[in-house]
Amino acid sequence: MRISNLINEDDISQIISKETIDAMNVFVQTSEMDALNSAATIVAKEFGDAGLFQDLIQKDSLAKDEKEAKFLSSFHKNLNLLVQKTWIEKADETLKEQAVVRIDNFCDVFAQKKYNSCYSDFLSLLYDVVYLMFGIQTKKDGFLEYAMRIDPEFGIFWWYICSLPADVPENDEKTRLFLLLGMTFLTNY
Repeated sequence: MRISNLINEDDISQIISKETIDAMNVFVQTSEMDALNSAATIVAKEFGDAGLFQDLIQKDSLAKDEKEAKFLSSFHKNLNLLVQKTWIEKADETLKEQAVVRIDNFCDVFAQKKYNSCYSDFLSLLYDVVYLMFGIQTKKDGFLEYAMRIDPEFGIFWWYICSLPADVPENDEKTRLFLLLGMTFLTNY
């Protein structure tokens, strides 16, 4: 599926560059790692990355594990804070408590470099966190357009998440890129 099928490309082009739209399409459609890395770097910049993402995806990067651990810690803290500070309905308190535990579990599995094992949990967790943030609105048709209007940066992120395949990618390296890119936005949000 092309990413542009999720939302009107004319609407999105008012918010982000054609280069980023093209990069997101390449990133989701290809399995060629050099093309994936290039496209992911462009999208990461759109998500507020100041260069750490590039360091995390380089194979020969010195201290890559150390940088990844620091990045994972920042992601963990930011996502926990986002969930903890979100005002929710009484009926969603259990979901909020579960989300906090699931964040911990995801980070533990990611730290073990079991990227394919945590991919589905990551997507499910993000859908729940976004539900906690926006409530029932997330279940309605048109939520993506709504997100684009109220917070374009978040809308671009949600566009990315909605475009990811439901099935685990064919290799750990591609899965890691998908995860790191989503985590990059949430670490900087």
